[in-house]
Amino acid sequence: MLVRDAMSTVVLTIGPAHTLRQAAALMAARRVGAAVVLDHDGSGLGILTERDILVSVGAGQNPDRETAGAHTTTDVVFAAPGWTLAEAAQAMAHGGFRHLIVLDGDGPVGIVSVRDIIRCWAPVRLREASLTAG
Repeated sequence: MLVRDAMSTVVLTIGPAHTLRQAAALMAARRVGAAVVLDHDGSGLGILTERDILVSVGAGQNPDRETAGAHTTTDVVFAAPGWTLAEAAQAMAHGGFRHLIVLDGDGPVGIVSVRDIIRCWAPVRLREASLTAG
């Protein structure tokens, strides 16, 4: 199975000036764990995750003053739609992160998460287990 089969094609994009509270509210409303941060004047594409927000709040920073841009990871590993899920999982495990922005050409076309991979792999593994048990 390929990344294009598992990725979410509705990508939440925010700007670097969004506060962490605004980003968290948008992420909660969309029920996603990451947002793509588009900075047309600066670093380009980055990602802000739930973990980034939790680290900031846990450090006592004010989510109404802290901006997405200040907490965005810009050293991002991108996936291609044609990658296998195994390649995506390996990149995540190697990098220690749970989301990959999927690029096709110049822009993001999706996000694939660990949850997406598990959702795709779980039915296959369950079918394999029932075949070997029976």
